[in-house]
Amino acid sequence: NEQSNKTKMANRKDGKLGIALVGLGNYATNQLAPALQQTEHCTLAGIVTGTPSKIPVWKERYGIVDKNIYNYDNYDSIKDNPDIDIIYVVLPNSMHAEYTIRGFEAGKHVICEKPMAITVEECDGMIAAAKKANRDLSIGYRLHFDPYNLEMVRSGTKKIYGEIKKISGGFGFRANPSQWRLTQKYAGGGPLMDLGIYVIQGMCYTTGMEPLAVTAQEGEKTDFERFREVEQSLTWQFEFPGGITGEGRTSYNDGMNFLKAEAEKGVFELTSAFNYTGQRGSTPDGPMNFPRVNQQAKQMDGIVLAIKNNKPSIVPSEMGRRDVKYLQAVYEAMRTGKRIE
Repeated sequence: NEQSNKTKMANRKDGKLGIALVGLGNYATNQLAPALQQTEHCTLAGIVTGTPSKIPVWKERYGIVDKNIYNYDNYDSIKDNPDIDIIYVVLPNSMHAEYTIRGFEAGKHVICEKPMAITVEECDGMIAAAKKANRDLSIGYRLHFDPYNLEMVRSGTKKIYGEIKKISGGFGFRANPSQWRLTQKYAGGGPLMDLGIYVIQGMCYTTGMEPLAVTAQEGEKTDFERFREVEQSLTWQFEFPGGITGEGRTSYNDGMNFLKAEAEKGVFELTSAFNYTGQRGSTPDGPMNFPRVNQQAKQMDGIVLAIKNNKPSIVPSEMGRRDVKYLQAVYEAMRTGKRIE
């Protein structure tokens, strides 16, 4: 079965793999679908939506044929559709595990948005389903394909400016009150799940290390109406090997967007780190200057190339699981006031 699937993929006229977007919210609509017009190795082949009124717009804009349009009731019948090789799950966090596992049961590869899930147990179920289906599971970590963030990786892991002593980062903005992201049931938490995860990622890929322990503090709540269910902001402190400290913060009420490494020979940092565009950075040797890329197009092409070449994903499910473990540890530290290893 796997061989016939590989052959099917290889035999497509243009060699491109077909992606179906599951969930047509803001990110799928304004980032992923436009990015799929710029990809070299994959194409927008299908959609899954629970909102019928969105269908005519997508059909007209992207020429999606009726047989490649699904809803949440007939989603599983995607298994009979050879046009679709990969399912990209862009649903609220609480739905990631279910739709990823059903994607594997339909015999497709899956890309799942971050955070991979709400609990480590859900991540384990997703990884087991991928193994059973002999399919690839990648997580939508777009910054692993952004040249500015990759320069932070190079500078830190190659010790270009000596050993890192301290790493810090923050990501926050004012969240729209109507978003599912402010609902515990769907999001599994507040800004940490959505924005703080980028800071955790940045600390790990810049140092090339994994934290050993964490302490955390919830920020003051000033808007009890908007933040009835989730934290408004929080700060945390990671202990990394070799005595490196990591200081992170995140908020749905205050603007911040930086990743900063203090090393023996000076500071290298991104003063605009985590957005879709507009990265800025500097090093002891001067400002960073890289060509602008479409992060989402690079990410999807990178994942698809790994699938086509039978290589491991750059953004694998194990990394997604690791980060969910850290998110849960930060919350536990915040709730208990304890140092969590």
